[in-house]
Amino acid sequence: MAVREWVLHVDLDQFIAAVEVARRPELRGKPVVVGGTGDPAERAVVATASYEAREFGIRSGMPLRTAAKRCPEAIFLATDAPAYQEVSDRVMATLRELPVVVEVLGWDEAFLGVTTDDPEALAADIRRVVAEETGLSCSVGIGDNKLRAKLATGFAKPAGIFRLVQENWWDVMAEKPTDALWGIGAKTTKKLTEAGYRTVLDLAGADPADLAARFGPKLGPWYRILAGGIGDAEVTATPYVARSRSRETTFQRNLTDPDAMAAEVVALAKRVSQDVDEEGRPAARVAVKVRFAPFLTHTHSVTLPAPTADPAEIEQAALAVLDMFDLGRPVRLLGVRAEFSSTAAGSASP
Repeated sequence: MAVREWVLHVDLDQFIAAVEVARRPELRGKPVVVGGTGDPAERAVVATASYEAREFGIRSGMPLRTAAKRCPEAIFLATDAPAYQEVSDRVMATLRELPVVVEVLGWDEAFLGVTTDDPEALAADIRRVVAEETGLSCSVGIGDNKLRAKLATGFAKPAGIFRLVQENWWDVMAEKPTDALWGIGAKTTKKLTEAGYRTVLDLAGADPADLAARFGPKLGPWYRILAGGIGDAEVTATPYVARSRSRETTFQRNLTDPDAMAAEVVALAKRVSQDVDEEGRPAARVAVKVRFAPFLTHTHSVTLPAPTADPAEIEQAALAVLDMFDLGRPVRLLGVRAEFSSTAAGSASP
């Protein structure tokens, strides 16, 4: 095989659960659910679940109480973000010792830019080195761009390697539903299906003008590009930079008093302002998330007149966003998010 450039996507398998099992080996092979304070009687959602727990239908974002009903014997653990960050840093440092360019995407995944004649052999080396250095398992997707590498990892999981490139794109993806594409969610898939675009192949053959009319001049044609497997192939070694900082609170009893909701938003905005100050970058947008009982979530946001780290301005913006909601229903969760300038500038782009 000729030497050529590849994009590899490394994804740590069941990362948070795996970290917890590594700290508590007696949990290996058992259904483990991580989220909130680890008390399924409290209001919180699943951060991650071990593969054993997933067999019971437990998924990220599910209320802990629902998870407990689906698997009463599950072991519930509190989230420990500092521990996950420390392990993630070790994994990324391990990857950087290899002859690759590492672009970190988050705690548990990274793109690697590589030049090789045998990407599968390199992927196997990556899996071995990560396991030896950290005790964690990872899956590796091989692609000729980031989109295909990212999707390939889904076929590789768990603990495998899969190649998805132009040559086998249609064999693998043609009959998949459109939500198999990275960047297309359930709501968009439903709209695409209603418009007659049921599969990836259907979407790839769509009229760009029709897509633009239905989904907007940027998003519509972009969906068609995604369906063709076309994407960015450049991997950059720039450090991972957070796009936003957020805080949220789940209430054990629903809030019904708008003044109490405003007080909670003020408290959250203060904590977010501290995070923004520590980040050393000004916020350009402020968003508020409201989860109404029983489990209906809405988010609104505003662009600030100018990027700022001023706590008073962030608080004022958060309260202004809160006023956008109809607060006549009980509220079970409130969140405040500050988005940094680079994110705000590109938030309308696909």
